[in-house]
Amino acid sequence: MAEQNKFEYTYSAPTETERREAEEIRKRYQAEPQVGDKLAQLKALDKKAKQPSVILSLTIGILGTLIFGGGMATVLEINFPYHEIVGVAISVVGLVPVALAYPIYRILAKKGKEKYKEEILRLTDEILNEK
Repeated sequence: MAEQNKFEYTYSAPTETERREAEEIRKRYQAEPQVGDKLAQLKALDKKAKQPSVILSLTIGILGTLIFGGGMATVLEINFPYHEIVGVAISVVGLVPVALAYPIYRILAKKGKEKYKEEILRLTDEILNEK
């Protein structure tokens, strides 16, 4: 007797909650906001203008703080000849990036604003003048 092959397929549609969650995730991965959503474009441009300066200045400040802390730990905990002098020198080296973090932020933020200024102003004019 010949055996019959059966093919079974089960489909279940996503629930409304699953559909909304999937759409939210999809929106996060879309390259550009949709053309009709000017406010989303404006927020994305503002983020592009600010984010590089914040990331770089925070990174520099944190690294400087860690170096400074390493110098202070050297002064307090490590015992070798002239450990106080070496620890203070390391701490001073750590203070340099800490002191430069904010000026670097201001310079990069200014460049970011200049880079996206015209497009941001155009979008804000369009948003504010719509009725």
